[in-house]
Parts: sequence; structure tokens; C-alpha cells
Amino acid sequence: QVQLAESGGGSVQDGNSLNLSCVVSGYTDRVDCMGWFRQAPGKEREGVATLYTVDDFSYYIESVKGRFTISQDKAKSTLYLQMNSLQPEDTAMYYCAAGKADFGYCLWHTFNHWGQGTQVTVSS
Repeated sequence: QVQLAESGGGSVQDGNSLNLSCVVSGYTDRVDCMGWFRQAPGKEREGVATLYTVDDFSYYIESVKGRFTISQDKAKSTLYLQMNSLQPEDTAMYYCAAGKADFGYCLWHTFNHWGQGTQVTVSS
């Protein structure tokens, strides 16, 4: 099994920043895709960003491009999501996820390990 533990959420005002962390433990050699998902109240969970750990290739959904950065520190077994210029529509529970790449691609359906989530609230 792969265990994921998120931290770093909080309540901030519009335009501010947060840096989410996710410590990864367990059978980490079985996963090579890391990602962040979010779920706002009354909405479905959506993927936000992915990272292919083999070559650090990253992908972002359009609404966070240029504002969010996904990265990893392999020595610390930690995944990060630096979130800048936060907006009220970024308010959600954020989840760290891991999975095995599908022919080298981190597709949304490949994520099958999940953390408990950390709440991000952005007020205007």
C-alpha cells in the first residue's frame, strides 16, 4: 500500500498563497504518477495537476496554469503544490493522489491511492 498525508491547507484572502505538502510512504516504488485533486462543496472532484516522477513532466488544468506549481522532493518523499494568486473559486478540499502511469502518461484514471485531504478556503 501507499500512504499519503497532506498538510498546509488553511484560510487566506484573495490573492494570497499557500503551499500544500504531501508525504508519501509505503510501497512508493509501485507508483510513478503523483497528483493533486480538489473537491468543492456540491461539485465533483476534479484533477488539478499531475507530475510524472520519472522525468518531472507536469500537467495543469487551464484554470490554475501560471498560478499553481507541482513539484517533488524525492529525498523527503514529499509532493508539493505551491498555489499563488489564490481566488475564491479555488476553495475546496485538496487531495494528494498517487498511481501508476499508463504508458508513461499520468491520466486522471490512473490514480488509485488517496490522502485524507486538506481544506483550502479563499475569501474575497
